[in-house]
Amino acid sequence: MSPDQPSPLVENILELKQQRNAVILVHNYQRPEVQAIADFLGDSLGLSRQAERTEAEVIVFCGVHFMAETAAILCPDRLVLLPDAEAGCPMADMITAEKLRELKARHPGVPVVAYVNTSAEVKAESDICCTSANAAQVVASLADAEEVIFIPDQYLGAWTEAHSDKRFIPWPGYCHVHVAIRPEHIERLKADHPHAVVLCHPECTPAVTDIADEVLSTSGMVKFARASDAPEYIVATETGILDRLRKENPDKRFYAATERAICPDMKKITLEKVLWSLEELQYEVRVPPEIRERALHAVQRMITITG
Repeated sequence: MSPDQPSPLVENILELKQQRNAVILVHNYQRPEVQAIADFLGDSLGLSRQAERTEAEVIVFCGVHFMAETAAILCPDRLVLLPDAEAGCPMADMITAEKLRELKARHPGVPVVAYVNTSAEVKAESDICCTSANAAQVVASLADAEEVIFIPDQYLGAWTEAHSDKRFIPWPGYCHVHVAIRPEHIERLKADHPHAVVLCHPECTPAVTDIADEVLSTSGMVKFARASDAPEYIVATETGILDRLRKENPDKRFYAATERAICPDMKKITLEKVLWSLEELQYEVRVPPEIRERALHAVQRMITITG
């Protein structure tokens, strides 16, 4: 599919998008053909910030449920659509508001830092949110705290704690895609590409982050690859981002640490589902006002600190 010669399906999407006054937000891990129709392509929080800035009445979020929820938290006056209602996040499901309240009861007064990969209900029970890009900065902002509760990703928590002076109380959550990336995957590729720069997501295990050259969020990987002079990269994250990296850096070579690092939920959205979503205005993602207000406080507190 070429932007200059779109398929009839893409033409229908673009026409209906204009009629609906809609914007299409696409996460870096989505299918390449879905990335190609994006008005904005990026990470989960960056896309929600774009939603906040746009004047579009309808937001089509091509990602997973917690991402569309975050957009709904920030944009309560817009219609937020998720083209596949079953596109979820197993890691986000590993922590619930009830479980978090129980954890807080065992550690009274300890602030809760919630990764954006959580439900609105969990964000509402938290003090501040973070992303994989700003977790260390967010934790450092809690100047009076000697320890923090960090949810739900234990590996992002371990990476952040290693760059902090605080003690972490972690939740035993994880991303099943990132924990499947093993050191031997990278070592095999390094044998064939000894000068390749290893870019690793902080959701990977310490055994992987320890041998990486750079530990970065997806947005960080995009920026690093654009600025770096290195000709080759081994990328330890979900394979969807390689489509963007290769497109934006045609003179450089990118290798997936493992081709099995695929998130089934991220691949559920197709062009057909995007068209149907615009046609039927489904599936709408809403956050109840009483939950939204509390969740918004945690998200906005992060934004105030990190921009």
